[in-house]
Amino acid sequence: MAEEAVFAGPALRRLRKREGLTQAAMAAQLSISPSYLNLIERNQRPLTARVMMQVVERFDFDPRRLRESESVGGVDGLARRLADQRFTGLAIDRDEIGEVLAMAPHFAAAFAQLYDTAGEGRTAGEDPLAASRREIERWRNHFADLDAAAEELADELRLSRADIGTALVERLRERHQIALRILPREVMPETIRRLDLHARQLQLSEMLSPASRNFQIAVQLAQLEQREAIRMLAAGGQFQSEDARKLFERHLQGYFAAALIMPYDRFLRACDATGYDFPVLMRRFGVSFEQLAHRLTTLQRVGQRGLPFFMARLDRAGQFSKRFAGASGATFLESETSCPLWHVHRTFERAGEWCVQEIAPEVAEAAPDHWLTVSRLTEGVAAEGEAQFAVVVGVEARFATDLALARGLPLRREQAQPIGPGCSSCHIAGCRQRSLPPRNARLAFENHQRGLTPFRFGTGG
Repeated sequence: MAEEAVFAGPALRRLRKREGLTQAAMAAQLSISPSYLNLIERNQRPLTARVMMQVVERFDFDPRRLRESESVGGVDGLARRLADQRFTGLAIDRDEIGEVLAMAPHFAAAFAQLYDTAGEGRTAGEDPLAASRREIERWRNHFADLDAAAEELADELRLSRADIGTALVERLRERHQIALRILPREVMPETIRRLDLHARQLQLSEMLSPASRNFQIAVQLAQLEQREAIRMLAAGGQFQSEDARKLFERHLQGYFAAALIMPYDRFLRACDATGYDFPVLMRRFGVSFEQLAHRLTTLQRVGQRGLPFFMARLDRAGQFSKRFAGASGATFLESETSCPLWHVHRTFERAGEWCVQEIAPEVAEAAPDHWLTVSRLTEGVAAEGEAQFAVVVGVEARFATDLALARGLPLRREQAQPIGPGCSSCHIAGCRQRSLPPRNARLAFENHQRGLTPFRFGTGG
């Protein structure tokens, strides 16, 4: 698979000015013509591998600085921020966002930093959960080194053991001299996992399902065997608080655990062979739907990519407790509330069922606006009957034609359910489910008649 060309004109121009060089002088050092360097600086030509190596060698330059747009998450990262309701009506499309990133990456970074620190009108300190998620989305939730390490370990464990649970327990015992002990709920009423180094035991609650038990053992292995790799990834994050860094590290531990239980190559081949049949995949790898949903957002290995899914988790109040866009480009996840017409809300009344729906979210021009989503009710970890969540995954409808759960669906946008970003940010007219008028909309009142919807509004401010 061909990789994206590197356009790094502004970064190269700043380097030249820092060194006090003319275009002719720098071109001579890079063994290219001044006219070609001029085209590169204006982003009319990509930076070739040969020229990039010349820049690195001659100017002691960190090549990561040539991809400045990645600091804000690229086009998807900036588009997610611009999906904020305060920018409704500006109709900034992805082409414009790409131009800004290409021509003024520092301006884009400044905007992103201002937005991230201000949040939605907040002036308080950094939201650690939001900061952790920004770093995850900057990587598009794909950490190649952790994937490779997990796959290598999974291959080693499968050499003599077919059962992943048994293999994980044996790994703890043989490599780390740690035994597994399952304890009653009365002993661990508020804890699901505890490492007792004095007793050399990993203690797990009896309330964990087999899928959760395997996952917690794999998380412990991540802490023991990938500590340095995870620490280095977190050290490169742009965090203002220790809480944000710790949340990011916790995500990476879970990432490794999922990659160990669902090794990349074997998992992707199973996805392709089954048409991403979720019940089959859950059974084959012994995982929960929530664990499967997380893994589906990570399939972005160079030359071996899976479908670009997003995943989210909501409670009964419609609050997002998890949302990962991955490589999907799903900007409509950025709203703080969700649309009641999205069938993800119906999963709470349909335990054990798969809720499949085509949606057409209200998004900025050129953003993906036709999706197939699949949601299912899940129980909180070791809290069956006490905590419930709706987990949803989605993929652009154009990629969904061969999905097992899409069989029989028309996959035509005109038949998809329009949804908005929550009533106060939604400008879809005529919605009978509407609970609030959109902010900054001019309401229309007619004393002699009452429409089917409680609010009529125009587009004026």
